[in-house]
Amino acid sequence: MPQIATVMLKTITSALTDFSHLIFPHNCLGCGTDLLHHNAILCAKCFHGLPHTGFLQQAGNPVEKIFYGRVNAQCAGSLLYFTKNSTVQRLVFALKYQGNREAGYFLGKLLGQALKDCGRFNSVDALVALPLNIKKEKVRGYNQAQVIAEGIKSEWGKPIITNALVRKLFTETQTKKGRAARWQNMEDVFEVGNPAAITCKHLLLVDDVVTTGASLEACALAALKIPGVTISFVTAAYTIL
Repeated sequence: MPQIATVMLKTITSALTDFSHLIFPHNCLGCGTDLLHHNAILCAKCFHGLPHTGFLQQAGNPVEKIFYGRVNAQCAGSLLYFTKNSTVQRLVFALKYQGNREAGYFLGKLLGQALKDCGRFNSVDALVALPLNIKKEKVRGYNQAQVIAEGIKSEWGKPIITNALVRKLFTETQTKKGRAARWQNMEDVFEVGNPAAITCKHLLLVDDVVTTGASLEACALAALKIPGVTISFVTAAYTIL
């Protein structure tokens, strides 16, 4: 009898899940299939096909080279390659423009696992999400970098420092700007709101995607004005203009 009851329970649960998917479709963010675990945001094929960069384990990787001669970063890296019409692009788009916090938390958890395993970032004291201007955060409902940082923390255990760095100016989106325009757009954008919170700490600045690194550099230069601060960078994805 217990075995029959178990089978019946599984059958009922499966039926309820199938019915709920009719009312609330649950599809892979990568390819759109509905053949995925009810708690997953990617199917197995898209998950295993994610384009990992290997940068986190590699000194002198392309992300670190972005900041050469600009910021004295301890380490830098990105987890995945960002390309057009890719699963990674769809994950980032869902996070930034479709209110899908789960996509950011998923990326953060992957980052946290990788950071924990690689060892190069072990001296980091705390995570700091790249601040989002308050106007943009109100429109979006959250800071996507903060969501990624929360995912990192869940796997790696490093604390998150909030409100120590502030984005004081509203800036236009960087997406369609060229390299020079991105630098100009970020000039004097950030300031330190709580120096005591970051004094003498190794901070890991977290963002979703790095291209020219203009935003991360501007934020880092503000933080480095505080005594004893050292900086590293990490992003979920890396793209080339």
